Amino acid sequence: MRHGLANKKLNRTSEHRKALLKNMLNSLIKYEQIKTTLPKAKFLKPQADKIITLGKKETLQTTKMLVSKLQDIKSANKVKKTLSKRYQDRKGGYTRIIKAGFRYGDNAPMAIIEFVDRDVEAKRVDKPKKDKTKESPKTEEKKQATA
Repeated sequence: MRHGLANKKLNRTSEHRKALLKNMLNSLIKYEQIKTTLPKAKFLKPQADKIITLGKKETLQTTKMLVSKLQDIKSANKVKKTLSKRYQDRKGGYTRIIKAGFRYGDNAPMAIIEFVDRDVEAKRVDKPKKDKTKESPKTEEKKQATA
């Protein structure tokens, strides 16, 4: 009998699987596109869709549930303020999985999971912007040494 076999185990303990899901959800919400293995992407897709659906409801209870599931207030705020407004007219299917070949080291099938109608600029959230007027740190050190 196949009782209690609702989702994939991904060869991890339940605590590790929950932490993996939470971290991948936070990364997907933050960057709106992540590259991972195909089984992980298939595991993440329904959970991400449920998070967006939860964010579309405007109650205190759903906000608390989002913070509880994501463990990150910034991600919960982005779901409530940005993503839920973007997908207000859409009934479901907020994410898509694109197959991306095989990984070089172990030949694992790779995939890109992203939000439909995603913000392209969200991918560059943590990358520092290069300022051309600023000098390199080595030149600054040389100037301080000579002064």
